[in-house]
Amino acid sequence: QVQLVESGGGLVQPGGSLRLSCAASGSIFSINAMGWYRQAPGKQRELVAGITSTGKTNYSDSVKGRFTISRDNAKNTGYLQMNSLKPDDTAVYYCNADIDRTYYSGTLTYWGQGTQVTVSS
Repeated sequence: QVQLVESGGGLVQPGGSLRLSCAASGSIFSINAMGWYRQAPGKQRELVAGITSTGKTNYSDSVKGRFTISRDNAKNTGYLQMNSLKPDDTAVYYCNADIDRTYYSGTLTYWGQGTQVTVSS
């Protein structure tokens, strides 16, 4: 069994910062790519940022220069540092990860339950 648990969401004023965490637990052999997505009310879920197992990152244009994705492989944890937050960043943020449970198993994609981020004055 593998679980992803996000934390760190909340209410913040425009221009503020938040740091989201995504902790993977359970039977894990290796974690490949990790990513953060978000879904605002009435909109489709969109990719915010991704990071490979070797640390290569990519960002959506809307967050480039403001958000930073990182990971701690020893802790099986991913992070999303969000700075200069705007009201348009308000959404439920989800992490996902491509995980091998054993050396011989295939790679499966797991999702967290989501954490609410609200940017408002």
